Amino acid sequence: MTEVERRHRRVQRVVGIVYVGIPVALLAIVAWVSSRGPAAAWIGCVVPVAMLGVGLFLLPKHRYLPRWWAGVGGMFGAVTGLVASLYPLVIGVWWPAILALPAAIAGLLIGLLLARRANLALLVPVVPELAESPYELVFQLRGTPLATVLLGAASVEIRSSPTARGEEQIRRYPLSAITGTFDATLSGAERLKFPIALTVVGTPGPAVILQASGDDWVLPTNQAAILIELLDRRRTTA
Repeated sequence: MTEVERRHRRVQRVVGIVYVGIPVALLAIVAWVSSRGPAAAWIGCVVPVAMLGVGLFLLPKHRYLPRWWAGVGGMFGAVTGLVASLYPLVIGVWWPAILALPAAIAGLLIGLLLARRANLALLVPVVPELAESPYELVFQLRGTPLATVLLGAASVEIRSSPTARGEEQIRRYPLSAITGTFDATLSGAERLKFPIALTVVGTPGPAVILQASGDDWVLPTNQAAILIELLDRRRTTA
């Protein structure tokens, strides 16, 4: 078994917990509470069953897309914490409801941490053989919060940080449109301009010069060398 195959197994175990394990845990809690109440209490199983259905539907779609794991994990975790603390009210147990907000926050954090664990299991350390995997690989841009380069199986995307309204700008190129990749070192004094509104604070360090469809990008990232290698390897097999 190769290193990438071992990582794939570890990653998918954690992703399975996020998309299926969390709803199953909530279903077990709700079923346990319902078994101690009136028959009508079983209606509460609708929530975890719906979550499980959504998880089973999304898992095949998101299996290789790490950008979705944190959102789904945080949402499922928060709902689980909230419902688990409030549902005992149906059998007259009120004190867990006092913990509703802390439980929701704890569930949110657990979901986010599981997603982060899956992402770290995939990317740490980054190895060139990941280029042959179907995973979308996410690289953070240095000097700006949440802006990323997403290297997919057939395309590369540059995403800006979300605005206050939750909007973000995206520029996507098929791998066949990439005409050049170059390693660079920034001094931190450069004034960088981008084809989309991408505010990057100049910081010294490695960067990738990416040329695609007539656009020129200077993308500051601490993983410039490995990003170039992965990108070039995927271009040759696309």
